[in-house]
Amino acid sequence: MSAWTDRILQEFPADLSRFWIACDPDDLLLDERILHELRDRGFEVLPFEDSIAFRTEYEERYRAAWDRGEEGPAHALILQLRGTDLNALPWDYVRMGRKVSLSLADLFPRLSYSVIRQVDSEHHETLFLAHNRHATQPLGEGATKDFILTHIFRISPYLLSRPEDFWREVLRLHYRGAGLPELLARHVEGILKDSRLGDLPIAELLSSKSYMVRAVQDAWGRFLLQYGIRSDRRSNDETVEALPDLSVPFEHPDVRVIIDTMFLEGALQPVGAPSSTADLPDWVKVGLVDDPHALGNLVSAGAQKIAADLPTVEATHRDWVEMARRLGEVISRFNGLNAGVAEPIEQQVRALQRDADERLKDWLFEHFADLPSLPAAKGPVMVHHVPRYLALRRNAGEERVALLVFDGLAMDQWIQIREHLAARVPGFSAEEGGCFAWLPTLTSVSRQALFSGLKPREFANSIETTAREPSLWDRFWQENGLRKSEIIYQKGLKRNEQLAELEEAISRPATKVAGIVVDMIDEIVHGAMLGKRGIAGQIGAWCDTGFVEKLFLLLAEQGYVIYLTADHGNVDAEGIGRLSQGVVSELKGERVRAYRSETLASSAPADIDAFRFDSPGLPPDFLPLYAGTRGAFVPKGDHIVAHGGISVEELIVPFIRINMPKAI
Repeated sequence: MSAWTDRILQEFPADLSRFWIACDPDDLLLDERILHELRDRGFEVLPFEDSIAFRTEYEERYRAAWDRGEEGPAHALILQLRGTDLNALPWDYVRMGRKVSLSLADLFPRLSYSVIRQVDSEHHETLFLAHNRHATQPLGEGATKDFILTHIFRISPYLLSRPEDFWREVLRLHYRGAGLPELLARHVEGILKDSRLGDLPIAELLSSKSYMVRAVQDAWGRFLLQYGIRSDRRSNDETVEALPDLSVPFEHPDVRVIIDTMFLEGALQPVGAPSSTADLPDWVKVGLVDDPHALGNLVSAGAQKIAADLPTVEATHRDWVEMARRLGEVISRFNGLNAGVAEPIEQQVRALQRDADERLKDWLFEHFADLPSLPAAKGPVMVHHVPRYLALRRNAGEERVALLVFDGLAMDQWIQIREHLAARVPGFSAEEGGCFAWLPTLTSVSRQALFSGLKPREFANSIETTAREPSLWDRFWQENGLRKSEIIYQKGLKRNEQLAELEEAISRPATKVAGIVVDMIDEIVHGAMLGKRGIAGQIGAWCDTGFVEKLFLLLAEQGYVIYLTADHGNVDAEGIGRLSQGVVSELKGERVRAYRSETLASSAPADIDAFRFDSPGLPPDFLPLYAGTRGAFVPKGDHIVAHGGISVEELIVPFIRINMPKAI
């Protein structure tokens, strides 16, 4: 156990109390490592977000069991209050609970609180050690920024005097998935503004991975012009939001090694080149495709690199989201290959998918219970966090918000759509992230959680249907200060002729929030005959109709900030045999079956490749049985595309902020 974790846990000695109140304005308890350690010690953490919801959970699940002399879901419960005002709590809780106060200001007394509260919780452990070892006196705001840059991000802006030094650090930061917080990025920009680097958009490059990737991709196209190769990706020069013409020192070894990896893993897209590239330096060829086999080699090399770097059971949820993105890039490229090029590497890609799924399964058994309680302020961790995150964005000034839910969209399929838009729409960009669907990854479970902002346990009466989605969406936003006339929900969109009706709804001046279900992907998946590679061709044909860019542009022109996500993904699966149980299974899926009692759940044949995982957050009488590996409860040997189970492609879905130009 780390010194940081131990420092937090020492506030909660075992056996002192069943019920604790933690005043935690900085969400220190809502770090997945802290949550995991507390759970191992018998403590459960429940954020206090709604008085009625908390009381229902506490009284029904915890206190009732304790009053009967039973252990209950946990030995002790910690009410996590995001603040210090105990008057916000019911008086009986304050009277009963043992109180603890936690604060970054108390734990880092020699650093500026206004700065350290901008640092993500994943860095607290390293910062705690650095603070105790190296912060010998109180530091002001500027000195605290320098301290964090040095000890957390390993950057000293005062030493960045050459372009190759700056670009090496930019690429290194984002390759590790840890761009600088905007406050620190602006600090670096202020230091470098009078240097030879001062003309660069320093803060944007350091803080935004999407901006950095766009800038490097554009710079790569200009770099290739010196070899007579013109990029086949559309330039951004035609829009008012064009990127500056940046020059990246691709030839420098420190820069080249990271650029090479970005091409292999799909963060950067290779450029089509003439068939003869004999005169080019070998290192340049990783960013070129001069024949179909070159792209196949790129897929193979990318798969090999990811296979060597799969997350372990000690990984964080961020590690898994980043891995899902990298895997999605490889799968998207693979699905776009012609059959002759794909066949020799198919087994390599399939083995990577199976290994990733097995690693994820092991990780979920240890950590899935921690995910629902993680904070959503910097981005949703699970799909039910999405409405709360959008509410925070509205409070931050995004007056009109549109949530696009592409039903059934897997990460690799989003990447295919993204590349279509990048080629067709000058000025398009996307700030890409991901979040976890709910298990089981069924529409009635996960999409209902997505639109309601609730855990499935909280909509137990409608868990088998999506009929209540519009009312749950309305209820969330009305509880967050909007009138019913300011909220719209529309589903079933998939074709251009439906956009006129949508335009009428979103263009009303009163409308502030739009929830929109685009269900073409799910429709394609349920009719798939040729696996996900066949689906890729159908998605390409759908994109060619122009529906997606017209939808995005329509929303952008009406002033909406556009967010895109999915309720679940989809996966290639093979039949392991039907479960012939009559009406025993209440909810039947191809990758999962759900039962209403332990007796029924135990009635599944013992010889079938399936497993139980009763994930927290589900109703107590909703017990899923999952098909093992990439199996499906269909006749043996049948190949289908399905969802509902536990795999990287089903569980980790895109969460994207779409940036569109003012006009095309």
